[in-house]
Amino acid sequence: MASEIMNATANALVWISSAFDAPTRAVVFGVPIDGHLVVEALLVVVILFQLTRKSYKPPKKPLTEKEIDELCDDWVPEPLTPQITEEMMIEPPTLESAAGPHAIVDGKEVVNFASANYLGLIGNDKVTNSCVGAMEKYGVGSCGPRGFYGTIDVHLDCEARISKFLGTPDSILYSYGISTIFSVIPAFCKKGDIIVADEGVHWAVQNGLYLSRSTVVYFKHNDMKSLEATLEKVTGRSKHPEKVRRYIVAEAIYQNSGQIAPLDEIVRLKEKYRFRIILDESHSFGVLGNSGRGLAEYCGVPIEKIDIITAGMGNALATDGGFCTGSVRVVDHQRLSSSGYVFSASLPPYLASAAISAVDYLEANPSVLSNLRASVATLLSELSDVPGLVITSHTLSPIIFLKLKKSTGSDKTDMHVLDSIANQVLKEDSVLIVSTKRSTLDKCHLPLGLRLFVSAAHSESDLLKAAASLKRVAGSVLS
Repeated sequence: MASEIMNATANALVWISSAFDAPTRAVVFGVPIDGHLVVEALLVVVILFQLTRKSYKPPKKPLTEKEIDELCDDWVPEPLTPQITEEMMIEPPTLESAAGPHAIVDGKEVVNFASANYLGLIGNDKVTNSCVGAMEKYGVGSCGPRGFYGTIDVHLDCEARISKFLGTPDSILYSYGISTIFSVIPAFCKKGDIIVADEGVHWAVQNGLYLSRSTVVYFKHNDMKSLEATLEKVTGRSKHPEKVRRYIVAEAIYQNSGQIAPLDEIVRLKEKYRFRIILDESHSFGVLGNSGRGLAEYCGVPIEKIDIITAGMGNALATDGGFCTGSVRVVDHQRLSSSGYVFSASLPPYLASAAISAVDYLEANPSVLSNLRASVATLLSELSDVPGLVITSHTLSPIIFLKLKKSTGSDKTDMHVLDSIANQVLKEDSVLIVSTKRSTLDKCHLPLGLRLFVSAAHSESDLLKAAASLKRVAGSVLS
């Protein structure tokens, strides 16, 4: 049987090759017909036959009532939400007052180290009065985006005030602090671009990297040798480097560790490998530098060397919203290309007025920075020997970050231990501190820890009380 099939196949191949090479065999109505035309005509017939034939459908046998009932009994719908765990049922502390250095939580007064009120401007009379005046003049908001009747003169005044304070050509306001960075990154970074980012960036930066659809490569947290090796590797791998936009993304003060980025070294590497810098200064604006102008002032780097600067105004300035500052071209591009600016209702004018008053206060009272640094130094000194915990934050960072000396090996167990410490400190000594909360969407792999946000408005007794409580409770829980 096999030999017959092979013979038939060989005969067919001989016929086809002879048909292609055959001379003219006939003349029909004056047209010579050769072997090529015969084969082509056969191919056309086969193609037409395949296109016009009905597709084969196997006969369907209807399911019986019993089979339908069995399928329905076995079907389990996909849950809309993850399974509720016991940890999710725990109610967090409820704030019942302004988040100043002292606040009311669950009906009792506590010392508040959970709010990033760095300059102590929450409740400041000048800031409060500016809000009241703006509400009386403009109401609570425009109810429209900036490009559609949502721009009010106080927005333009705030943008100009921030630019003047930082020494940049132009600035742009955003309505929500956390949306600033993850709107700015996709506005400039697109598919095919390359982003080299610190592995310790917080969730908002991570979200911006994801939305940009760029190629993202991470380097070790605050490690300049790792950054240089990554830049060299990425640059060498690029076939057409002149056609690819390349960025370095970092935070001035990292929310997940309290470390300060070495901007002078980052700028040197940026210029060496021809990258641009996107820097988030949400926790350094109004804090670092002799006058609070941020990381550039602290490191002695000309601010024009930083291509894009973003910051949330909900920390040092004690208001809400955010801004991006840089060249005029950088700012103008966002007014038509940044989703957080184009599609969000504009910042309520009283919040913009509060930001102007906060910047004015900082410029007129630089001593508030000295008070803040003295408070940070005091608390760092008192917390230097907490049992079972170690400080990882920079000595000038207003975020004092403490992680476990010995991890349990499980993030879930570590979080349970840290939450136990924070809850016991609040319950027994009325001191409010927070552990690092991370959702399933947060891809940061830095160690978990406790965070204390220091304010210039904290008194020495507040600092000593927090340190004593944390030492006692940590020693009890971790023993």
